[in-house]
Amino acid sequence: MVSRHRGNPLALAALTCLYERPMHPYEVATTLRQRNKHESVRLNYGSLYSVFTSLERRGLIVASGVSREGRLPERTSYELTDAGRAEIHDWLAELVGTPVKEYPNFEAALALLVALPPEEALTLLRDRAARLDVTIAQAGAAREVYRDQRVPRLLWIESEFHATLLDAELAYVRRLIGEIESGELDGVQWWRTLHAHDGPVTPPVPDRPDEKPEQRSET
Repeated sequence: MVSRHRGNPLALAALTCLYERPMHPYEVATTLRQRNKHESVRLNYGSLYSVFTSLERRGLIVASGVSREGRLPERTSYELTDAGRAEIHDWLAELVGTPVKEYPNFEAALALLVALPPEEALTLLRDRAARLDVTIAQAGAAREVYRDQRVPRLLWIESEFHATLLDAELAYVRRLIGEIESGELDGVQWWRTLHAHDGPVTPPVPDRPDEKPEQRSET
């Protein structure tokens, strides 16, 4: 059964840091930032302390000591329990092995693109392609830094995955722009007609695969 507590990736990130050694919450946050994990997991310092409180209450971590540096407040370090180690394994196994339906904002926008005038949509898609170009270049530069610093590839494979998604998105956006411009996109003429009229325009309805020609002619 999937745990109802597995909705916050920051909790898994905290557990994974503690898998290496005991740390206090601030040290966990620093480690995640130094490794650029905040690019993949939303990191909020206030939320992180709440995450630690929840993990301790669930018996996944326990306090392992208190330290003080200079005039800074005392900081409590935490370590994993056996239950915490089991939770890391089960949670990661679930994430790695089981695809789930996600709802990216851009996918939602494409699903509702018809509400934008075609020419405006084209302008916005061109803007997106330009921004993607910049983002891809920046991501490539960051990976070069990892290589130059000899950071083990295992520690930044998520950036490779993200780059693959960006490349695929850019290729799709460019193809979509071309199909809209050329009129090749099926339904584009109805789309243009919809925004050229003030009144409602009936959308094209595809034939059902199981419908016979004579049935279509009667309707």
